[in-house]
Amino acid sequence: QVRLVESGGGSVQAGGSLRLSCEASGYTIARSYMGWFRQAPGKEREGVACIDRSINANYSDSVKGRFTISRDIAKNTLYLQMNSLKPDDTDTYFCALGLACSGYELIAINTRGQGTQVTVSS
Repeated sequence: QVRLVESGGGSVQAGGSLRLSCEASGYTIARSYMGWFRQAPGKEREGVACIDRSINANYSDSVKGRFTISRDIAKNTLYLQMNSLKPDDTDTYFCALGLACSGYELIAINTRGQGTQVTVSS
């Protein structure tokens, strides 16, 4: 059974940093398309970043230059380093497995984690 577990969320002041982790089990991420998205209850999902099998990464315009997606194959873990955080970044962040990246959007998501809350105060 494939499982993704996020961690690393929390509360920070604007300008601060957080690193989100997404540990995968039951599946190796080495040959996967993976991504991060954020979503508030009752709102549409917003893609943040996507990384493909060749470790090419793409970002939404709202986070480009501030966020970095990466992975550690040995730990079977995906990361999202978030710097220069803004109040607008406040949301629940999810990692996911999918079939491909369309720019920064992970498409055909088949597995997602439970989410981790990020709150940025001004």
